[in-house]
Amino acid sequence: MGLMSCQVKQNKALTSPNQEIAVSFDVNEEGQFYYIVNFKNKTVIDTSFVGFKFTNMEPLDKDLEMTVEGLLSVKETWQMPWGEQLDVQNNFNKRVIHLQEKTGQQRQLDIIFKVYDDGIGFRYHFPEQPNVNEVLIANEHTEFNLTEDYKTFWIPGDWDIYEHLYNTTKLSEIDALQYRNHSSLAQTYIPENAVNTPVTMVGQDGTHLSFHEAELLNYSGMTLKVDTENLNLKSNLVGSENTAYKVKQTAPFSTPWRTIQITDNAPALIESNLIVNLNEPNKLGDVSWFTPMKYTGVWWEMHLGKSRWDYGMEMVDGVWKDTGKAHGKHGATTENVKSFIDFSAKNNIGGVLVEGWNTGWERWIGFEDREGVFDFITPYPDYNFDEISKYAKEKGVEIIMHHETSAATQTYDKQLDTAYALMQKYGMHSVKSGYVGKILPKGEYHHGQYMVNHYNNAAIKAADYQVAVNAHEPIKATGLRRTYPNIISREGLRGQEFNAWSSDGGNPPEHLPIVAFTRMLAGPIDYTPGIFNIKFNEYKESNQVNTTLAHQLALYVVIYSPVQMAADLIEHYEANPDALQFIKDVGVDWSETKVLNGEVGDYVSIARKERETDNWFLGAITDENKREFQITLDFLDEGQTYLAKVYKDGKDAHWNQNPLSIAYDSMEVKSSDNLDIKLAEGGGIAISFEKM
Repeated sequence: MGLMSCQVKQNKALTSPNQEIAVSFDVNEEGQFYYIVNFKNKTVIDTSFVGFKFTNMEPLDKDLEMTVEGLLSVKETWQMPWGEQLDVQNNFNKRVIHLQEKTGQQRQLDIIFKVYDDGIGFRYHFPEQPNVNEVLIANEHTEFNLTEDYKTFWIPGDWDIYEHLYNTTKLSEIDALQYRNHSSLAQTYIPENAVNTPVTMVGQDGTHLSFHEAELLNYSGMTLKVDTENLNLKSNLVGSENTAYKVKQTAPFSTPWRTIQITDNAPALIESNLIVNLNEPNKLGDVSWFTPMKYTGVWWEMHLGKSRWDYGMEMVDGVWKDTGKAHGKHGATTENVKSFIDFSAKNNIGGVLVEGWNTGWERWIGFEDREGVFDFITPYPDYNFDEISKYAKEKGVEIIMHHETSAATQTYDKQLDTAYALMQKYGMHSVKSGYVGKILPKGEYHHGQYMVNHYNNAAIKAADYQVAVNAHEPIKATGLRRTYPNIISREGLRGQEFNAWSSDGGNPPEHLPIVAFTRMLAGPIDYTPGIFNIKFNEYKESNQVNTTLAHQLALYVVIYSPVQMAADLIEHYEANPDALQFIKDVGVDWSETKVLNGEVGDYVSIARKERETDNWFLGAITDENKREFQITLDFLDEGQTYLAKVYKDGKDAHWNQNPLSIAYDSMEVKSSDNLDIKLAEGGGIAISFEKM
């Protein structure tokens, strides 16, 4: 790590190491702090002001004077214990700006800027000072004053859930309020015309911007309120019905980083490491007890209606009641889980997720008071913990725990140690947690400070028991996986299950070509790919997956997660062993990632090199439009011959008309070769490159 510091009196600018991004800042005549961002000599963020409103003191947004610390340049490399790559370059220039009120209480506020070649991050720091102790923030006002009516890919600024489809509109046409009271969502609250982050924008000259935040700790999640007339975004923190303030803190403290990824092409957004770089280094040390893996499980069958989470719930006189007797459709049985263990062991799949194993599922849907409903140690009578654990260990498969909290946070908090201790006893190192429903205590939202602390504390405590957390219905990913590498993945988007039961047609073919350039910029996604039975008419005639089979295979490379589910039923995989071969072969932990091409919302091609084998894998997906392009294989190791196994759309493939049409090919290739790629409507291609 190299450090260089020099004092420059009142230098009011900061540039990226490659000089292409420049930030300038100052205070105006009223003492208001503002900043401006240029990219390649073009202003992308014009004069933008910042400030805070409080419930226990006057606003802090004017009457400020400024002093600036000298430049600090950092150039270092750190390694991911697991991830999209092994070595991460962390190169930036930094300045700290000290603001102080000229009159009154003379309160102090620092603003810290870091400028990278791929974007900027800035955060606020409230230093220890005589007139500020407890800080009750009513709202943070951080502006992003845009200079163009960008093409914008957005979801509404819902305080409770991220499970909305992405919209593609001009910035001036954003209307988040139309998505209030969404029928397919368990909970939703959209108080104003705002968007959630990451929100990605594309300019007429190819400038790409994506707004997000990093290191979200002990603070409230940030939405961005949209001024469609003036093309302005302004931070609006998620609040609570229980307090007048949105954030409660004690000085000294720092806010999360406000981030803008800035590139001149779409692939560079995915290759950016801005979000993880802005987080603190690993605080857990060795986390080799967690192994990135593929997994199967008792999950998709419940969404299809083949089985159920509960053990003994029946309709009696028009009301769901716990009869105390098994209805025969319970999914998490010893016998059923053993079949998944056998299948996983046979097909190079390391884990099995079991949902519906624990008591309480009869009593949580539709009940207002869900506290005390679930416990996380008591199995149903048809699920034998000891037998399953012994069997899985003999087969070399790890059982992945499931904790559905039903958003009853106090119940979960009380049981965390007991629940994690049970996992430790049985050698379980991963848990999928869920938070379906309105948060308890009442008045809290999924993305407010209360829940930010709950989620983070649950994950940090899990590390004490060598447990890694994959959270569903979570707070947003903000790069904390660098600091706490047991935060392995999360949902935080409209997932695969919407294809099984939503009434609006499921996720359209463009969904994941948007997600790759929006939600995936925040961090790993547990999307649960690999559905082979695309139409599933046997279970639900009115629902389907809106991609081709080859598209589903490509997702194992395109959508990153260190835990990747083979989500379909065993019988559907066994009926298609040729396609299953790619899932058997594909890696989950990578030493390198190359984004070969792509346009936001249209298509993307990604190649990743597996750490363990040095084999490469490629995935490409498209929206509802078919594509043809050529890919150069120069990412392959020079001088090495590979056997390329190709899984591609058949000549007549189409996401709706013929989604199962798939073709296979194999050939010897080198880094000097080119491949012609053809993607059907809603299609994809998956390729494994095995060293010969």
